[in-house]
Amino acid sequence: MMAAISPVELAWLAAGIALAGVITGLLAGLFGVGGGAIIVPVLYEMFRIIAVPDVVRMQLCVGTSLAIILPTTLRSYRAHRAKGMVLRGVMRAWAAPSVAGVALGAIIAAFAPSAVFKIAFVVIAGTIAMKLLFGRENWVIADDLPRGAGLAAYGFVIGLGSSLMGISGGSITTLILTLHRKPIHNAVATASGVGVPITIAGTIGYALAGLPHQALVPPFSLGFVSAIGFVLIAPISSYVAPFGARLAHALPKRRLEIAFGIFLLLASARFLADLA
Repeated sequence: MMAAISPVELAWLAAGIALAGVITGLLAGLFGVGGGAIIVPVLYEMFRIIAVPDVVRMQLCVGTSLAIILPTTLRSYRAHRAKGMVLRGVMRAWAAPSVAGVALGAIIAAFAPSAVFKIAFVVIAGTIAMKLLFGRENWVIADDLPRGAGLAAYGFVIGLGSSLMGISGGSITTLILTLHRKPIHNAVATASGVGVPITIAGTIGYALAGLPHQALVPPFSLGFVSAIGFVLIAPISSYVAPFGARLAHALPKRRLEIAFGIFLLLASARFLADLA
C-alpha cells in the first residue's frame, strides 16, 4: 500500500511533468516520436519522490507514458499527413502486428518484474542513441522493406518494443525505415501514424494489466495509468506537437539528434544503475 502523498510532493510532480510536456510535444513533431523516451525517465524520478513502490514504478511510468502520448501522436500524425509524406501502405501493413506486439507487452506488464522494463529501455534507447549519434545516411540493411511475414514481423517488434519502453514506436519505426532506404521525412511521417494504434492499445492494455496492483499505485490511477500524469502532460504536448512537425520540414536536425541521443544514453545509464 502506498503512503499518503503530501501537497508539496504533488507540486513537484506537477512541475516536472508539465515541463516534460513541452519537450514531449516538440520531439513528437520533430522526430515522429510520441516523447515516451523523455516522459518515462521523468516520471520515474517523480514517482520515486512520492514513494511509488519499485515493484510497480516502472510499469506505471510506461503505462502513463503511453496514455500521455496518445493525443500527441495523433496530432503529430495529422500534421504530417497534411503534407502528404505518410507511407500509407507500410502503415496499414504494420497496424495489426504492432497491436499484437503491444498486447504481449501488456501481458508481460501484469506479471514480469520491473527489471524487465528497465532492461528493455536500456537496450532500445541505447540502440536509438547510437544511431542518432553515429549513424550515417549510407547505413542500410536492404534496398527496400521485406514483404509478407518479414514485414509483419517488423510491425510486431515495433509494437512489443514500444509497449515495454512506453513509447509510440516512432524512434523504432524511423530507424527501420531509414535502414531500408526510405527518405527521412517519409520515415518520420509514417512513424507518427504507426504510433496511433500502438498508443491506443497500450493505454488500454496497461490500464487492465495494473488492476490487480491497484493498491500499490498512486491515487487517481487506473491500473498502470496515472490520471495526474495524463491530465498535466497530454494537453501541453498535444498543443506543441504541430510546431515540432513544422520544424521537422524546415530545419536541419543534427544538433537536436545529438542532444536527444545524449539524453537517451544518460537515461539508460540511470536505469542501468538501478539494475546494478
